[in-house]
Amino acid sequence: MSDDTAQSEDLLVDVRGLKVHFPIKAGVVFDRTVGHVYAVDGVDLQIFRGETYGLVGESGCGKSTLGRAILNLETPTEGSVHFDGVDVASLKGETLRRQRQHMQMVFQDPMSSLDPRQSVESLLIEGMRAHGLDKDKASTQARLRELLASVGLPSTALSKYPHEFSGGQRQRIGIARALTVGPTFIVADEPVSALDVSVQAQVLNLLEELQGELGLTYLVVAHDLAVVRHISDRIGVMYLGGIVEESEAGELYDLPLHPYTRALMSAVPVPDPVVEDSREQLLLTGDLPSPSDPPSGCRFHTRCPWRQPTRCDDERPVLRALEVTGITPGHRVACHWVKEIAAGELQPHAVAAELVEAADTTTPADDASPFGPASVAELG
Repeated sequence: MSDDTAQSEDLLVDVRGLKVHFPIKAGVVFDRTVGHVYAVDGVDLQIFRGETYGLVGESGCGKSTLGRAILNLETPTEGSVHFDGVDVASLKGETLRRQRQHMQMVFQDPMSSLDPRQSVESLLIEGMRAHGLDKDKASTQARLRELLASVGLPSTALSKYPHEFSGGQRQRIGIARALTVGPTFIVADEPVSALDVSVQAQVLNLLEELQGELGLTYLVVAHDLAVVRHISDRIGVMYLGGIVEESEAGELYDLPLHPYTRALMSAVPVPDPVVEDSREQLLLTGDLPSPSDPPSGCRFHTRCPWRQPTRCDDERPVLRALEVTGITPGHRVACHWVKEIAAGELQPHAVAAELVEAADTTTPADDASPFGPASVAELG
């Protein structure tokens, strides 16, 4: 069997050209679409069985929306999401509900994702009943105790409510709830961002142990680079709706190629003053552009120290594998000049800060509407 054939058989999640655009509405009586927020704008992503794929990026880059769209919690505007050969993006109603037994999510804030009016037993048994796994009381109680033990909680927790637990314990309950239906794929959206550092390590180690025991596949969405490095096999770096670099975890940290990734890595402190003083330091200028009015061409060109007068402003780069010394074939980068940057042929230059303004999505003046535009909520 060839490597390509074996790899295709191990492919669990295959995302192609995925887009999620949220309409911006204006008016009250006459509701009109006056623009879109391009939260996810053309993403290709493959996740293989048994691996942990880490997704990192700034707040507002669309990484959480991408995770939700893979599970069809957000309806894709365009593109396909195949899970184990099934096109999840096209499923609806009962078919989608049955498919979700195999795809679960651990949410960022365990306090808001757990119903405070339900006991832990009620929270855990709900999913089992929805998928017909609650056969009889004895077997269900045994299953619930087994789940709590697997996440490090006593069986006495079944009769308690979410407010009676610490943040780390609530996150363990959230993980147990995701496991009740026996999924093969879990999207963990910022699973430890709201926890103390010591508790973060416990939850991350728990996720790794469960993966080894149950053969789980993870998509971990996070902004903490240390967390992603600890748990991930491969990492994708996301910027303004698209993935700009993808590589094995160790290689991405040792040899980042995209200018944005290099800036992210340079922001991670190194506990060695000699290394800290001698390594590359890149400070990005300006704010993240508005996802409702993204820059043309390369989305990063407004903040890039290697921006060139040609191609960067008007041609969007494709995420592709490159032949660069020292990198593996699976290392993909979306940059026109990455070879020249890696070879030292292009040197960084100063970047002038640009005023970032949202697209003009207000009601036109000649409309004479007395109501004005509707507000647009911030997307996380």
